[in-house]
Amino acid sequence: MAQVRPMRADARRNHERLLKAAVSAFAEHGDGASLDDIAKRAGVGSGTLYRHFPTRRALLEAAYLDRIEAIAARADALAARLPPGEALVEWLNELGTGMIRIRGLKALLGLAVTDGGAPAVTDGAPAVRTACGDCLRTAATRLVEAAQREGTLRRDVDAVDVLRLAHGLATAAEPADGDAQRIRRYLALLMEGLRAGG
Repeated sequence: MAQVRPMRADARRNHERLLKAAVSAFAEHGDGASLDDIAKRAGVGSGTLYRHFPTRRALLEAAYLDRIEAIAARADALAARLPPGEALVEWLNELGTGMIRIRGLKALLGLAVTDGGAPAVTDGAPAVRTACGDCLRTAATRLVEAAQREGTLRRDVDAVDVLRLAHGLATAAEPADGDAQRIRRYLALLMEGLRAGG
């Protein structure tokens, strides 16, 4: 089995500078931030950026992985203190609010659930499973299945359906400046349609 060589110190510093610059640029300009600008902010050339992150998607995912993992971890925290149906609603509310407040996160979720884990074509290239997508799908699956066992969520939906709908809610709430109350209202309407027996 081949061993993965650790990054040299200078490469590790460049990697960290690129991630810091990317988080800042995505926060200011969203997922369409200029990659050349990110390289410049990090004090490296574009070639260095592409050696570390061959695609915009790879950079976006690396920049937001910690936040995605934190959102996913909230699923367990909410499930530990709320009934399953309520935990799902609260988690989707937090996810929707996060997609509005953290620029670039909505695009990343859209990419993460494009294919539900199966190969699909996006921008001429096959979509691939990613750490961010797997993390969110795993968290959503636990909440969805618990709500279905409880009898509060219909059985003909799955985690990817719910994540795609959450992405749509965030998109719908954007024209209202991402008002948290608007997201909660849309979520209540969505959950009415997803309720078991509905």
